[in-house]
Amino acid sequence: MGSVKAELLRLWKWPATWVLIGVWLVMSLTFGYLFNYLALNGGTNTRDLSQQQLISSMQPENVGAAVVRGLPMFGGAIILVLAALAVGSGYGWGTWKTTLTAGPRRVSAMAGTVGALAVIVVVLVALTFLVDLGAAITVASLEGWDWSLPGTAVVEPLAASLLIAAMWTGFGVFLGIVTKGPALAVGLGLMWAIVTENLLRGVGALLGPVESLTKVLPGGSAGNLAGAVGGSGAPGVLNDLGGTTAALFLVGYVVFFLGTATLLKVRRDLV
Repeated sequence: MGSVKAELLRLWKWPATWVLIGVWLVMSLTFGYLFNYLALNGGTNTRDLSQQQLISSMQPENVGAAVVRGLPMFGGAIILVLAALAVGSGYGWGTWKTTLTAGPRRVSAMAGTVGALAVIVVVLVALTFLVDLGAAITVASLEGWDWSLPGTAVVEPLAASLLIAAMWTGFGVFLGIVTKGPALAVGLGLMWAIVTENLLRGVGALLGPVESLTKVLPGGSAGNLAGAVGGSGAPGVLNDLGGTTAALFLVGYVVFFLGTATLLKVRRDLV
């Protein structure tokens, strides 16, 4: 618990944490509400969405879907960057060396970092929900729509959001430990989240085995879970796997990423 508190205090006071959270909230509002609102009121709708679909996507009762549909790609990339920076920067600054020399055991130190990141991710998802809900209520009030607050059905997309965020967090931790630095970890993570999987999907249109593989890769699994809980209409959201299957793959990735990262920290990093 002491390791979690110490690491959480560091991340809480770290400007990069709030910059990345702020960037994500602005992106969520812009792509989830601002552009849709402009398209609804005289803009050019290039996504072939009907007026009813645009209205539905901005209704307060559908805010859970608005939260989850941004996480398979862009939101996930931001979470990955945060985790990679949080872990990888410790090598450049020498804080890992200090911690492992005079602080708690390696497993405890890793648990503290992962626990603190988990708290930050929960805060990020909660803030996204609240900000999106505020935007949805504002739009509905301005347009004079009949609206209602989200019911218990919102639990499913929010739980999916947390699982997707956990996977990207684990991926970032894994890359930070493997590369022993923030720069390469961030570069590799962004390349994978935004470029590599999309290129593989393009190749998959020509090669069946590659197409099958892309469905269960980290981004593909996240996109399929988002699609299964109603988060359609955004880049990275897919409908190739059932929700349960996608969730199981995501759990497997979380266990693999964090387990491998911890093993490397214990066995490889002697100081």
